[in-house]
Amino acid sequence: MTSRNTITLRVWGDFACFTRPEMKVERVSYPIMTPSAARGVLEAVFWEPEMYYLIDTIRIVRRGKWFSCRRNEVISVVSIDSAKQWIKSPGKVSPIYAGGGAPDGTQRNMLALEGVEYLVTAEVRLSDLADRSRCNIPKYLDQIRRRASSGKCFYRPYLGVREFAANFDFIEDADAAFASSGAEPIPYEPLGLMLYDVFDWRQFKKGFKWLKTEDLAAARAQFELGLAGLKKGEKTKELKAYDTDSTHRFAGVKIEPRPSFFQAEIYNNAMCCHPDDVKILFSDDKED
Repeated sequence: MTSRNTITLRVWGDFACFTRPEMKVERVSYPIMTPSAARGVLEAVFWEPEMYYLIDTIRIVRRGKWFSCRRNEVISVVSIDSAKQWIKSPGKVSPIYAGGGAPDGTQRNMLALEGVEYLVTAEVRLSDLADRSRCNIPKYLDQIRRRASSGKCFYRPYLGVREFAANFDFIEDADAAFASSGAEPIPYEPLGLMLYDVFDWRQFKKGFKWLKTEDLAAARAQFELGLAGLKKGEKTKELKAYDTDSTHRFAGVKIEPRPSFFQAEIYNNAMCCHPDDVKILFSDDKED
């Protein structure tokens, strides 16, 4: 896809593992960064509820070498209720131990990549939450350019798993950068079925953000005005139902996980993955 509303980041790192979902226990990487992982890198650099990314192409500069290792992972999780209790009573903290032989840890094999580098090109679009009077594409393109060029990010991006940190830089001309990269040519290579994203990309347009305290107070006051004619008991019941309904606390739509896949292929070192150009298949689609 050709669009003027695109940005390109050079992304590289020492190690990467873009886990295949069909491997339920051991981690086995795809041979190239997935669109989902690319979106995660971009959102770590810059993201707001009023905009979203659609990955256009991922170009391979260095595809990396395969290597295997064993790593310690945890099989336990900390619940929100436990965390709240520990805040009130620090002495009751029960940490999770992940070392070798620890009761909460387990050793698993990993087949990953070493020494990878990509040029990630993505289209920037506005979500339904954007106020068109102050939100516009050029504004966001400039913010992304300034943040990426200076190495700023909301949190450290990573290549598949959080242990494998990603480096990034802004690229003005993707074609020129690739031409001067000295990448080993890959004329054509079919990759088969690949994970596109763990969420439905069509829902990104609706956006999502938690409302501020003052917005919540104003909305509740407006709701109370609508209850002026009710009896005290009925009014109390309505207010209680309102306070327990979490949909009043955010704008947009909460996106539920819905894995999707596409038939991936590399052509001239580039994997095209814009949803306008490839067919996206969802895991819960019923066969005709």
